[in-house]
Amino acid sequence: MFAKKSSKYLKKDSLIQPTYGSRIMRGEIPKYQIASEGLPPSVAYNIIHDELALDGNSRLNLATFVTTWMEPEARQLMMDTFDKNMIDKDEYPQTAEIEMRCVNILSRLWNSPEGEEAVGCSTIGSSEAAMLAGMALKRNWKKRREAAGRPVDKLNFVMGRNVQVCWEKFCNYWEVEPRFVMAEGDSFSLRPEDAVKLCDENTIGVLAIMGSTFDGSYEPVKQLDDALNHLAAESGLDIPIHVDAASGGFIAPFLQPDLEWDFRVPRVKSINVSGHKYGLVYPGVGWAIWRDKKELPEELIFHCYYLGGDLPNFALNFSRPGNQVIAQYYNFLRLGREGYTAIQETCRDIALFLSANIEEMGPFELISRGDTIPVFAWKLKDEIAASTNYTLFDLAERLRYNGWLVPAYRMPENRKDIIVQRVVVKEGFSHDMAGALLGDIKKHIQWFSKHPGFTKTIDAKQFSH
Repeated sequence: MFAKKSSKYLKKDSLIQPTYGSRIMRGEIPKYQIASEGLPPSVAYNIIHDELALDGNSRLNLATFVTTWMEPEARQLMMDTFDKNMIDKDEYPQTAEIEMRCVNILSRLWNSPEGEEAVGCSTIGSSEAAMLAGMALKRNWKKRREAAGRPVDKLNFVMGRNVQVCWEKFCNYWEVEPRFVMAEGDSFSLRPEDAVKLCDENTIGVLAIMGSTFDGSYEPVKQLDDALNHLAAESGLDIPIHVDAASGGFIAPFLQPDLEWDFRVPRVKSINVSGHKYGLVYPGVGWAIWRDKKELPEELIFHCYYLGGDLPNFALNFSRPGNQVIAQYYNFLRLGREGYTAIQETCRDIALFLSANIEEMGPFELISRGDTIPVFAWKLKDEIAASTNYTLFDLAERLRYNGWLVPAYRMPENRKDIIVQRVVVKEGFSHDMAGALLGDIKKHIQWFSKHPGFTKTIDAKQFSH
């Protein structure tokens, strides 16, 4: 006769103990303080893995510009190199060499002039790259002012009101007055003629955006250069341009190669880009490139000797993994110009397909079409918005039921009366997925019409996720 055994008699470290039948899994796991005892690796993995299942599906996230798909070989390379510290260039010289190769590739992609020695570095996303570029502009302005015996206690930076928040952070953290070209009518970004009106002797530079977060539009860099040249001829003010090409820096060279926005434009002194956006790398890697080494003040570069050699460093962060830089180089080798062009063309074609079909649905008016970077936005037609029982905040919320993350938000200050939705098309978002999204949008529009008692949402803050 066999003795009856209960699972409670299984030893704590029993090899046959089921993961979800263990004593550990029967109680609540400490979340906000460290436990007295650790967990078996499989249990710790399953607890965290299951909790992360509550996150949204990144492949259905049409809100983010950030890459959500890479090839298995790229993922493996990132796994192989995540333990390499990017800052320790003496111990990992080949990783440092690959970083410099990427800097050279980008400077040539952006038409660095012959006879000028472009310099640059990798960063933690475009936000750090923006801070570094802004710091260089500020320091160069200060040096010019001091050489002329002029005061340096007041300085400003001119930009459109549609800037990404990192530029507002820069102005706040480094005590620079932001001067904004405000949205007017159907113009939501920087207008050169209005930008020059905000410039004076204390202006450290003007920012131009290649791929606005709000609608995907390019700001007119060449026209801005012409306007600043005219200002210089009239007033003697010599004001540089920095280009925030966080998205467009990996689009324009392949889809609009004749568009002059980069180092072909003389006043463009520096450019930042997000490798983790249309550079097609997982987050988060960015790049800051200066057209010539004289644009990067030497006094901002620190030399570190205690890691085993002279390691010049210009960064806000110190230790960070080198695998993101390796993944960027993988893409350069794997894709080449032909591959990048094919991917970006596909993304643009899907964006144009989506925007055209959304426009044809009836209730919507396009703000942009996706013919610059593969990003477009739309609003409810004025007559629809006045009479319907829903806003785009409500449509965004209902699309979440199907897993889609399609943000709704108000346009920049001065035109906050306009509520839009935006789609970012990235590698990994197929034509079939676009068709599924269109089907869900139509379904939810029909739902609103069948529920006239539904109360529209005025502000996104009414939602809580």
